[in-house]
Amino acid sequence: MSVSRSRFRTLALATAIATVVLFAIGGLVRGTGSGLGCSTWPGCEPGRLFPSGTVHSLIEFSHRGMAFLVAVLSALTGVAAIRSERRSPSVLWPAVLAFPLVMAQAGLGAVVVATDLDAWWVTAHFVVALLLIADVTFVAACSVASGAATTTDVIDVGATDGTDRSFSRLALVTATIVGLLLLVGTYVRASSAQLVFTDWPLMDGRLVPTLGGAATAMFLHRVLAAIALLLVMWTAIRVRTGTRRHPRSVRLSTAALVLFGVQIMVGATNVWTRLRPWAVVAHVALSVLIWATVVALATVASRIAPGQPQSEQDSDETTGERPSLRDTVTAYYRLTKPRIVLLLLITTVPAMLLAAEGLPSPWLILATLVGGAAAAGSANSINMYLDRDIDAIMRRTRQRPLPSHAITPEHALRFGFVLGATAFYFLAVAVNVLAALLALSAIGFYVFVYTMWLKRTTAQNIVIGGAAGAVPALVGWAAVTGTLAWPAVVLFGIVFVWTPPHFWALAMRFSGDYAAAGVPMLPVVRGEAETQRQILLYSLVLFAATLVLVPVGHMGPVYTTAAVVLGGSFVYRALQVWRSADDARTRRLFAFSILYLAGLFGAVGVDALVRP
Repeated sequence: MSVSRSRFRTLALATAIATVVLFAIGGLVRGTGSGLGCSTWPGCEPGRLFPSGTVHSLIEFSHRGMAFLVAVLSALTGVAAIRSERRSPSVLWPAVLAFPLVMAQAGLGAVVVATDLDAWWVTAHFVVALLLIADVTFVAACSVASGAATTTDVIDVGATDGTDRSFSRLALVTATIVGLLLLVGTYVRASSAQLVFTDWPLMDGRLVPTLGGAATAMFLHRVLAAIALLLVMWTAIRVRTGTRRHPRSVRLSTAALVLFGVQIMVGATNVWTRLRPWAVVAHVALSVLIWATVVALATVASRIAPGQPQSEQDSDETTGERPSLRDTVTAYYRLTKPRIVLLLLITTVPAMLLAAEGLPSPWLILATLVGGAAAAGSANSINMYLDRDIDAIMRRTRQRPLPSHAITPEHALRFGFVLGATAFYFLAVAVNVLAALLALSAIGFYVFVYTMWLKRTTAQNIVIGGAAGAVPALVGWAAVTGTLAWPAVVLFGIVFVWTPPHFWALAMRFSGDYAAAGVPMLPVVRGEAETQRQILLYSLVLFAATLVLVPVGHMGPVYTTAAVVLGGSFVYRALQVWRSADDARTRRLFAFSILYLAGLFGAVGVDALVRP
């Protein structure tokens, strides 16, 4: 790398970092109410360049001092770009543009002070801030990519991409939606409408409030936040599951997802703490970091896409005849793993009956089942997208829609996201927000914790990952009561403890497939003998867990008898497998485990209906 290009890269990175710090300090100014700490411009006070020493004036003056530093760095970066990037106009002109943007930002800052923080001028000030951050982040990302290209034989882009033109478009759309979210959020702050709703995540106790004035702005802000979260999640999944992954894109998408998750909780804290200064400052600072991160991701994606091979979506397209509508519908139906969905719903209705101590509204039951089925189908669809490589290897899963090319991966992922968003909205409107949030948490846990993290890294994958399958019991309870209670937790625990012996019985039959696919299931990692022992131990814990529900849920003789008889039968079959794990016994244990769960939860429902 030439000296001039190296200097340009250093200046570009310094300018980007200083700009992010500048606007983080801007959040401090806003959060502490120091916007008029300096009453004049460019001096801090009448007849004085520097502040007199009050806290507000010092905070505001530090903001102006950092702005001056950014102006100097942006000017130096522009000069360096003219010397080293003449052959790269896509980098040269943004680098040169940074200094005029800083000057425009300073001019708008003066107007903001002169108009006593008028909401529209504050918003305009932030618009230019977003443009400036996007500009310097773009330049810095390009300079880093250029540095990688000149210091390695093969640029990161060509070595491992994990992205294509469709991902480049997705990253750009994500950055655009995040930008709109920040703009609306700025107007909400500037117009002092942050507490127009004093509850979270609801708005005056509703998912869709009465609109008008500040309420409309806040509602739009939360809707954009939900859309942006989905898009950030989508980019994180897409970039991690391509046939070839670009490590810089993986890091940026992961950072964006983590920052966005923290930002949501900080946003809620703003409401809960009634705008405590530290919460406001953290909210603004995280906004700036998220914006810089998604712009950097969009930049990296755009510079990777040109000249790449066919995208994964294109390469997976079927070359035969166009499938019929019936075949397509069937493929999407299979994508949701309907048998697993049915098994999950078996635990929902009995939990509702127990919570209601009788029969709830038929409409409530139907709405909860429909929303729960959609949520489970969403998680399963995304799981199939993520596992399509190992599904193609395993005999048991080769005929699933993606390995058989009945559906393209991109369409499967899109279907899963749409189904999940629909499930959340439907449950929130037709049931309640707690049930919707629980269903959403199950999707997130199953996708990110189990499928993307645990499944391919630890033999305890199904033990921890089983929590996602136990959530429907909580959803059923919350649907009736709007809260959670200890009986619901015990029902969750029963399904959680039931999952490992149920699944390990299946995994023992297909351990060769899991070994070939590189999935560290317990029979593959620890062997059959240890798996048999673990199945027996978990069946004993399961038996004990079912009895805990008797005093906690005030269960009657119907459930108690079923728990003892079914639990004893489960332990007996597990004991047989422990003594001799032939294929017939493991198959019988797996089949019985399904009947066991249905019978046990059926007894929960009957017990709730017949109790006096």
